[in-house]
Amino acid sequence: MSKRAVRKLEDPVLRKKAKNVEKIDPLLLHTMEDMLETMYESIGVGLAGPQIGISKRTVVIDIGEGPVKLINPKIISKEGSQIGLEGCLSIPGIYGDVDRAEKVTLKAQNEKGEIIKIEAEGFMARVIQHELDHLDGVLFIDKATNIRKAEEIEETESQDSEQPKSVI
Repeated sequence: MSKRAVRKLEDPVLRKKAKNVEKIDPLLLHTMEDMLETMYESIGVGLAGPQIGISKRTVVIDIGEGPVKLINPKIISKEGSQIGLEGCLSIPGIYGDVDRAEKVTLKAQNEKGEIIKIEAEGFMARVIQHELDHLDGVLFIDKATNIRKAEEIEETESQDSEQPKSVI
């Protein structure tokens, strides 16, 4: 495994719709391991293929419950609403409030090509939606309100330590 460079906002690959994975082969599986290592070393909780320059519908997530690898993921249902603070490894130091579904159900393929179904809520649902947006060339700043820099967040947190924050 090796860490890959995370593509930044100005990279056009982040604005392209990623292609479906047609074949799950050793190269793809190795790339997904690299994605995990890159995510962990960058101190993130999710990473999509385009963020490392691979325009394929692949996502890795770990919110502290172990790694989840998704191939050709698609949200099939959404429920409820939650507004939370998001950031992105591709847009360092910038955060904003994003309205996302509280619960999602998705279908994807696992590493063996088997169809899996995942039901998620709360923070996991938020991360799934954030990462799947990357696969369609959508960035959190396209949906965010109250966009601010990390320094502004730290100031607010020190003034209002009661307010819960969820940052991707």
